[in-house]
Amino acid sequence: MSDQSDAPPRSPNEELPTLPFRRKRHHWLRAAVLVLLVLPCAVVALYTWSALSFVYARGERAGYLQKISRKGWICPTWEGELAMVNLPGAMPEVFSYTVRSDSIARVISANAGKHAILSYEQHRGVPSSCFGDTEYYIVGARVDQ
Repeated sequence: MSDQSDAPPRSPNEELPTLPFRRKRHHWLRAAVLVLLVLPCAVVALYTWSALSFVYARGERAGYLQKISRKGWICPTWEGELAMVNLPGAMPEVFSYTVRSDSIARVISANAGKHAILSYEQHRGVPSSCFGDTEYYIVGARVDQ
């Protein structure tokens, strides 16, 4: 016959046998590493990407190409200066800029000392000097004839 009919009937006050209590294993260490390391890195990466992607201002500056040099060990960039003269005999205003493209840097370097027009994009809030010392990034250069 069935096994249930062979078992004696239970009284309502009789306790059922209990199994040892097993807690669910929480991986708190993984969660702590995720929150303390990965999440801040992701936030900084997202902020850096947005600062480099969105342009605050675009424009052009004209003047004499005064200097360009390669700077940096880990992430080198080209840094330069453009001397803008408003009036003959007046002190020139110096426009500092960053070039991330080697081809544009070659054009500027080949025309050092000449009058040129530089097209730039301004990216405000870039968090590190790893992407350049200035917030003005040159995207085009042409020599003024």
